[in-house]
Amino acid sequence: MADPSTYRPKPGEIPDSPGVYRFRDEHRRVIYVGKAKSLRQRLNNYFQDLAGLHPRTRTMVTTAASVEWTVVSTEVEALQLEYTWIQEFAPRFNVKYRDDKSYPSLAVTMNEEFPRVQVMRGPKKKGVRYFGPYGQAWAIRETVDLLLRVFPVRTCSAGVFKRSAQIGRPCLLGYIGKCSAPCVGRVTPEEHRELAEEFCDFMAGHTGSYLRRLEREMQEAAEELEYERAARLRDDIDALKRAMEKNAVVLTDATDADLIAVAEDELEAAVQIFHVRGGRVRGQRGWVTDKVEEVGTAELVEHALQQLYGAEQGDASAGGGSGGVPKEVLVPALPEPVEPITQWLTERRGAQVSLRIPQRGDKRALMETVNRNAEHALVLHKTKRASDLTTRSRALEEIAEALDLDSAPLRIECFDISHLQGDDVVASMVVFEDGLARKSEYRRFQIKSVAGQDDVRSMHEVISRRFRRYLVEKQKTGEWPEEELGGELESGPEGGTPQPRPATGPAPEQPAQGATRDEEGRPKKFAYPPQLVVVDGGQPQVAAAQAALDELGIDDVAVCGLAKRLEEVWLPGESDPVVLPRSSEGLYLLQRVRDEAHRFAIRYQRGKRGKRLRGSPLDAVPGLGETRKKALLKHFGSVKKLRAASVEEISQVPGVGRKTAETVAAALSQAAPPGPAVNTATGEIVEEE
Repeated sequence: MADPSTYRPKPGEIPDSPGVYRFRDEHRRVIYVGKAKSLRQRLNNYFQDLAGLHPRTRTMVTTAASVEWTVVSTEVEALQLEYTWIQEFAPRFNVKYRDDKSYPSLAVTMNEEFPRVQVMRGPKKKGVRYFGPYGQAWAIRETVDLLLRVFPVRTCSAGVFKRSAQIGRPCLLGYIGKCSAPCVGRVTPEEHRELAEEFCDFMAGHTGSYLRRLEREMQEAAEELEYERAARLRDDIDALKRAMEKNAVVLTDATDADLIAVAEDELEAAVQIFHVRGGRVRGQRGWVTDKVEEVGTAELVEHALQQLYGAEQGDASAGGGSGGVPKEVLVPALPEPVEPITQWLTERRGAQVSLRIPQRGDKRALMETVNRNAEHALVLHKTKRASDLTTRSRALEEIAEALDLDSAPLRIECFDISHLQGDDVVASMVVFEDGLARKSEYRRFQIKSVAGQDDVRSMHEVISRRFRRYLVEKQKTGEWPEEELGGELESGPEGGTPQPRPATGPAPEQPAQGATRDEEGRPKKFAYPPQLVVVDGGQPQVAAAQAALDELGIDDVAVCGLAKRLEEVWLPGESDPVVLPRSSEGLYLLQRVRDEAHRFAIRYQRGKRGKRLRGSPLDAVPGLGETRKKALLKHFGSVKKLRAASVEEISQVPGVGRKTAETVAAALSQAAPPGPAVNTATGEIVEEE
């Protein structure tokens, strides 16, 4: 636990101007990012008597080991830079909203020649129109099924579309009238795109014109005694009305607005957002967060606005979905001061944004509904998470007790070796923090110093490389003297020449645009050490891992191994294993960590093996790119015929000069031709094509 007075800036060193500040821990990891109208006033609040600080703030300042800041011109720039750094560094003490699930959206791929309607999750893509998000994927499919009768847009995948085009026969939807079948040319690309545009307009809320047009066409068909066509139009109108009933009118002024409600207690907060477009609720989503810093409702609203609109650009009404920034944003409390966040939203929308608290009428009534949803989401989240938190805490405590650790291992790293009969030997490193997988910090290794099947030496190499990189990062920050490492860093497979440590102290004043590009400010791959290293294996693997740590002089990281046969836990230097009860939560956690490392290693090894098997002798030719490889194979038809060709014949291929032709011929003559292929069913030797 650090004393804040040891890294407190000197009097008069902090500027009295707007800016963004970062607290870092002893490993240079950013643990908190904040903004301030006056950096001097805000930072001085952190260095008062610890007894006067909020418990969570006290934990943050005692965990930190340094503080730095960047001066900006306005509060709006500070707001944008704070959002950028929170997204980049993911500080553990900042409010970070997380979706309680991945909400699906209805997407129309207008960036394709034949736009496709489909369910999409994850980040938004350029050129795709989005509607939603929806609570359930089945709700999207029900809506789409109703609308395809009127707007028969393509919904099939690229593979199905290509197959139908090849055989000249549409899929089932094309036969039943729920697809215009552009794959077989029933409509032109222009006609199909017009259908997609009409579909998007209807989903965006422009429903009245289509209904009136269909009703007019139905009456005209009836007057002309075309009763079958009139009946079909009548059914189309019914389908559109049923689709509209799923989104009842909630705001009579047909406005575009987002309503944000917050439900909170001392430890957690839940946020619910309703996206209203054209007076109808077009999407809903929710977030939950741990309150790791002392914040009120206004601060939670500000963080929610940053999360919601930080990656958005443009007017929501122009996009036709829930994306973009709407004209009105209704919130339960206004951030203080409200002007910077309002100006920031206005800049992102490109037009004026009204940020306010609804006081009366249908907007106030809808806000109450959103608030009830937030309260329900918080209760549901607590119900689900209570047992999970308890289980993970108990598992970490059991591991600490069984392995005789000083404290619970909040960060666990597990290593596994994978190969196929000694070929394509690789290793994996997975990371679990607080009992949960942290996939962004997974790493994989290609074994370099060991040939063949030798898991023990491979494990020694991987542990050495991982912690050698850790020592390099410590040396850059001055925590590990260079003379203690000697030449060891330069000799390692992934080691590098230590670089001089940059000057310490507060970050220099610089433009906000370049602040996140500072190399020293970026998270390092191996800078954060674990409390426990788990290896997949028994005594030999554990001994190799411990030996690697001893050689590097690291004595504050515990090591254990988990043997697959009896799920025994092995410790360095012990002749007998630690046997955890089969019902132990600690054993379950170790098994999950080990299985995840095994899965990650096998995935890498299979990919590496597949790439090798798909390789060609041309891959080894220096200076020969993919374009010229394809040109050579297309010209000669196969590697066998290319190998038999002369330099003059090779140089006749467009783009291949005489020098390259000589290099190709020499490389192929040195490479041993593969053995003949054999048909395993008949025993017949198959000639190479």
